[in-house]
Amino acid sequence: MDKLYIVIPAYNEEANIDAVIKAWYPIVEKIGKESRLVIIDDGSKDTTYQIMKKHAEVLPFFEPITKPNGGHGATVLYGYQYAIKAGADYIFQTDSDGQTLPEEFWPFWKQREAYDMVIGHRRGRQDGFSRVFVTKTLKLVLWLSFHVSVTDANTPFRLMKASTLKQYIKQIPENFNLSNVIISVIYAKKKLAVKYMPVTFRPRQGGVNSINMKKIIRIGKQAFLDFRKMNQSMK
Repeated sequence: MDKLYIVIPAYNEEANIDAVIKAWYPIVEKIGKESRLVIIDDGSKDTTYQIMKKHAEVLPFFEPITKPNGGHGATVLYGYQYAIKAGADYIFQTDSDGQTLPEEFWPFWKQREAYDMVIGHRRGRQDGFSRVFVTKTLKLVLWLSFHVSVTDANTPFRLMKASTLKQYIKQIPENFNLSNVIISVIYAKKKLAVKYMPVTFRPRQGGVNSINMKKIIRIGKQAFLDFRKMNQSMK
């Protein structure tokens, strides 16, 4: 049996975190072999971490972690590094807003040995036009910056071989805000074995989205500058 670590970043998710734990925990419980559900609280200002700790008292395969606020990308990287150090064979990442479905994980798991990464392609997205626009714009920016075509670079539904991720994770700047995007780009540029599979992407299931269009534009401007620098370093 393979050792799976499910990595989920969380920030101010007290409205969702209970349901998210209950939804994803059965997967690591079923796989076993020291598999773990790891949720990293990114310095939430609400009761997210308190709820997580209460669940950990009765769920032996659940590891709640908290750290100072650093943003989604930095928290995802923290989780990946944590899983690699723990000896995970595979790392799966999703988000804590309830937009993804755990039952769609199993077809990904069946493909794990054949690919370095199996990643979701968000078809028929239900999270609003602005998010779809951002994804399409990002695809264009990545083409202009790196000259690679990436189907859906930032999908928070990805299963990765830990051994492959360990080779390339050092290329990602510390605390980089779009770490999943850069992982997708690196895998594309290195022509690694990547498979895209369609996934459901529902509206946020509760709470308030911490990302708005103003923030997206600011992140996007900085990302474009960062992408150009990173492309030079990858050559």
